[in-house]
Amino acid sequence: MFSCFWLIFLVQSSVAKVIQLKWEVEYKHWSPDCIESVVMAINGTFPGPTIEATAGDTVNITLTNHLHTEGVVIHWHGITQKGTPWADGTASISQCAINAGETFVYSFTVEKAGTFFYHGHYGMQRSAGLYGSLIVHEAEPHRQPFKYDGEFNLLLSDWWHQNVHRQEVDLSGVPLVFIGEPQSLLINGKGQYNCSIAAHFDESKNVCNFTEKEQCKPEILQVKPNKKYRIRLASTTALASLNFMIQGHKLEVVEADGNYVKPFLVDDLDIYSGESYSVLLNTNQGPPSGNYWISIGIRGRKPGKPPTPPALAILNYYPMTPVSKHPSSAPPVHPVWDNYTHSKLFSNSIKALTGPKSYLNYKPPPLKQDRRIVLLNTQNYINNYTKWTINNISLTLPSTPYLGAIKYGIDNAFTQQSPPDHYNSPNYNINYPPPRDTNAIHSNAVYKLPSNKVIDVVLQNANMLTEGHSEIHPWHLHGHDFWVLGYGEGKFSDANETLFNTVDPPLRNTVVVYPYGWTALRFEADNPGVWAFHCHIEPHLHMGMGVIFAEAVEEIKKMKVNKEALVCGLTGKMFMNSHRD
Repeated sequence: MFSCFWLIFLVQSSVAKVIQLKWEVEYKHWSPDCIESVVMAINGTFPGPTIEATAGDTVNITLTNHLHTEGVVIHWHGITQKGTPWADGTASISQCAINAGETFVYSFTVEKAGTFFYHGHYGMQRSAGLYGSLIVHEAEPHRQPFKYDGEFNLLLSDWWHQNVHRQEVDLSGVPLVFIGEPQSLLINGKGQYNCSIAAHFDESKNVCNFTEKEQCKPEILQVKPNKKYRIRLASTTALASLNFMIQGHKLEVVEADGNYVKPFLVDDLDIYSGESYSVLLNTNQGPPSGNYWISIGIRGRKPGKPPTPPALAILNYYPMTPVSKHPSSAPPVHPVWDNYTHSKLFSNSIKALTGPKSYLNYKPPPLKQDRRIVLLNTQNYINNYTKWTINNISLTLPSTPYLGAIKYGIDNAFTQQSPPDHYNSPNYNINYPPPRDTNAIHSNAVYKLPSNKVIDVVLQNANMLTEGHSEIHPWHLHGHDFWVLGYGEGKFSDANETLFNTVDPPLRNTVVVYPYGWTALRFEADNPGVWAFHCHIEPHLHMGMGVIFAEAVEEIKKMKVNKEALVCGLTGKMFMNSHRD
């Protein structure tokens, strides 16, 4: 009898459910770093509401745009959207922008457990604060391959006092005016601008008032001694690469981008825009009561003047009252911004967790690729405008979403000629800036990928227009996880294949390419749709740093899509003409 009851319980507990949400997007006055500004809020909150679901659930979100003067879309970062490519939330790629006053319903299945998030994907609305967390738990009877007593969720971001629309104009002008380094870093939307304790510790001159404004009070993680906690981290920064530390505590990395990894211990970890991790924290590493600083600092970018101070939160051991006594020592010191050796050691430590348990659902990559695409990142001038280009092409987006154009056979909606699979100059020296009389162009062309082919992509980093300057770029692929085969220095060649890890490479949806280096990844084209692959740094995408993969084009033409997502541009005109009286 007990066995029958247990079987019924397992069946009921694993039944997928439908989560119904109603969201309203609008601008609100807010003080993310104790300085009042304007943020993009959802249902009056910043960051937006946290979505919690179980693997296999369907999420239906009825979104109404109350911005009045601009469209909006939301991308569900890390969700593969199998069968629902129109719900990916990418303006001009998978859908039309939701116009002011309009309502649109996103509906998709969250297939696997993990730490994810969502954010705006129209213009630079992520920079304006349009983001939130999306947490997917394991479905019964599956369990994650580690135990813990409680969990916390930390969404990391950066913040400017300058209006986002001003930033867009500056990035699109001649000469280019870059947005500069952020004024603040935020943990769950909270930071402290011009706070001496975050920059250097001087108890007698501590000007941080942690109780002045509720909206910028530091996050407090209250724990009990001798327990184990899961901390979920996700970075939705617009520009900054970050380093995460908890004072006096080691962290055990167990998840990356919704995929379990072989556990390993770190004192700190780098997290790039678009990445997510889970770390385990043991609360047996210090006195049984007390408070410790949690800190995030900037990595990979030279500090501005003044430098962006770290964001602070507090790890509070019960029963110590967190506001009665702040940590008595200085916040931890992060690695130097350009210590790439430290960063690469962390990246190369991430390996997939393999094993027989079904919920791991890991398989090693195919040993051979069907097609290799090498993408060279460079800065170029196009008609005196500074642009980022990939193989000398700066991405522009059409008025008709690619998905609709392909679905309905509107060939003149975008350029049909495919971009090059390799940069045009095989002898290009990545250590020299691109020539000023470059042949770089704007284009909205796409890479067409046949169904179920194995695709290798090599990201090749190079010099910017400024000699001796190459930047970190975190690249995010929509619609897929990919295997990270490896990283290397200098210029990639076929001989570098011997460095590839094909045994236990981690599955990710975002990966970094380091200055003057290359990163190789592999994925299977098994998800019909049109998917963006782009640098997750907001101003870099705005300046053209991305490509488009149109996958299984013939299957797209046959699939069922949400017509409301696609009725704009030429598809809109086509539907209007076909429905005239």
